[in-house]
Amino acid sequence: MTTSIPYPIGTPGTPWGAAEIAQWRSRQRVQRSYMDDVVGAIERLRDRFDVVEYGRLDYAPDAYPLFAIRSRDWRDELPVALVTGGVHGYETSGVHGALRFVDRHAADYAGRVNLLVAPCVSPWAYERIHRWNPDAIDPNRSFRADSPAQESAALMRLLAPLRERVLVHVDLHETTDTDESEFRPALAARDGQPFEPGEIPDGFYLVDDTVDPQPEFQQAMIAAVEKVTHIAPADANGEIIGSPVVAPGVIRYPLKELGLCAGVTEARYKTTTEVYPDSPRASAEQCNAAQAAAVCAGLDFALL
Repeated sequence: MTTSIPYPIGTPGTPWGAAEIAQWRSRQRVQRSYMDDVVGAIERLRDRFDVVEYGRLDYAPDAYPLFAIRSRDWRDELPVALVTGGVHGYETSGVHGALRFVDRHAADYAGRVNLLVAPCVSPWAYERIHRWNPDAIDPNRSFRADSPAQESAALMRLLAPLRERVLVHVDLHETTDTDESEFRPALAARDGQPFEPGEIPDGFYLVDDTVDPQPEFQQAMIAAVEKVTHIAPADANGEIIGSPVVAPGVIRYPLKELGLCAGVTEARYKTTTEVYPDSPRASAEQCNAAQAAAVCAGLDFALL
């Protein structure tokens, strides 16, 4: 049965216009600091890594510099490994898991691969703990030509010279209870569609690429992460978030077709991670550690 839950903005069945987007934006409040939480952590890494400012988001009256962390021993003959976090700003462990990886593990790969880490792609949304940017656009559906999202366009400009050289890309995400209580109802309202409730998977899972699946790569990451936190089981339909489970903790999406960050390069090995921070069986520390473990396992597999 399809159940519609009224959303407090807009008219059911009618897509939002400028007035509804402005009303939605007016409801968003700063709840944490990008400069303190993220930029401060990046600054503390400058003595060991190169830091580049690859763009700036201008959302008056706010502006946000965008930073990426690079291997100091960058060598053009080496492949590139890309780690992205915070494409959805509310997904906290994506951001802090990426920073944890750089701080604790990146040095282990010196001389083997060029690392490029963009830990917080969407700082406006990070501060407001939201999925969208101020224009009610999902950056993780906007990695395409003429992107409507400043966040996605800036990252694509950074990656343009490297797209063919990226060997592995791990894009760090979360699935939270607010996906069902706020973000999917808002999406349905924005698009003038009925909201169909879903089921939040309890645990970690990965999204492989439908077009070029790499099952052994995905399973190497699942094996590493299950030592840190639990893996999401399939639901009664054999699915996770509406997609068939193709292996324990793994589903597949057409990454490029959907404009997802994980499909932004020509990397052979690519994935989207999803942790579940609202699980009674997982802590914030475990979620950050799981993200870092996934990155390490993915790199280890790709560099064999």
